[in-house]
Amino acid sequence: MPGLAALRSLEAAARLRSYTLAARELHLTHSAVSHQLRQLEAQLGVPLFTRSGTQMLPTPACARLADRLRRSLGDLVDALTEAAGTGVAAPAPLELSVMADFATVWLIPRLDDLARAHPEIELSLRLHTGLAPPDPRSVDLGIWHRRIEAHDHRSVRLLEDRVIAVCSPELYARHPGLSIETLPRAPLLRFAPRSWQEFFAAAGLDADEPARGVRYADAEALLRAALAGQGVAMVRRQMADAYLGRGELVRIGDVEIPADLDYFLSWREDHPRAAAIEAFHHWLRTQLAAAS
Repeated sequence: MPGLAALRSLEAAARLRSYTLAARELHLTHSAVSHQLRQLEAQLGVPLFTRSGTQMLPTPACARLADRLRRSLGDLVDALTEAAGTGVAAPAPLELSVMADFATVWLIPRLDDLARAHPEIELSLRLHTGLAPPDPRSVDLGIWHRRIEAHDHRSVRLLEDRVIAVCSPELYARHPGLSIETLPRAPLLRFAPRSWQEFFAAAGLDADEPARGVRYADAEALLRAALAGQGVAMVRRQMADAYLGRGELVRIGDVEIPADLDYFLSWREDHPRAAAIEAFHHWLRTQLAAAS
């Protein structure tokens, strides 16, 4: 039977795709992790990792082994905590990969409530900006724009949002009479994934996308630019609601269009901390319902 330290190194290296990151997480040296994994390969008689650029990619055999180890190690930690008889709920560490705009604008301001409702959940955030999700097995759960189609994963839509036009009170004051009809003549903030023409068409206006100005690829940066008074922005209503409620943003008209991208919460169905994930899912649903 291989030693527990070597098995932990394999699980971490497979999840993180890196001996260096695995060593950092386990408080070991790179050479110690490398030595443990070479010994495991010799003992098992199969290759465990292949190098691809700066990453160490697990072979199919290694990926299957790491997946089962992940569940077993989680069960072991829970069993040891229960055996200690502390009477305190076992800590449930969860690593969450989450879209950066959803995290900074919506989720992070509500984490105090999560800590009060579920003190056992130890959440670690990993911000994600790309449309394509990362490897879903590299984290415990994710909030991404795309559904995970793997047979052993569950993906649930969190919300179907709408897009509205907003600006800062200062910008609104500098442009008296600013309305849906006058939007084409106002300073407009451009957003790479979506054209103002979609919004104008919904409003019944014959106008083109602005030809000049900064183009934002990130939704959070776009929102920050609107808050700074740099122009009118198309933003998700869920992302803007708190700022509208505090008077930090002003909504222009009542036109709205469907958001192009939904948010999906995804996790592995046989996860060893499934109870904690279900608790987080329920808390998230409750918060979203209250916000809307």
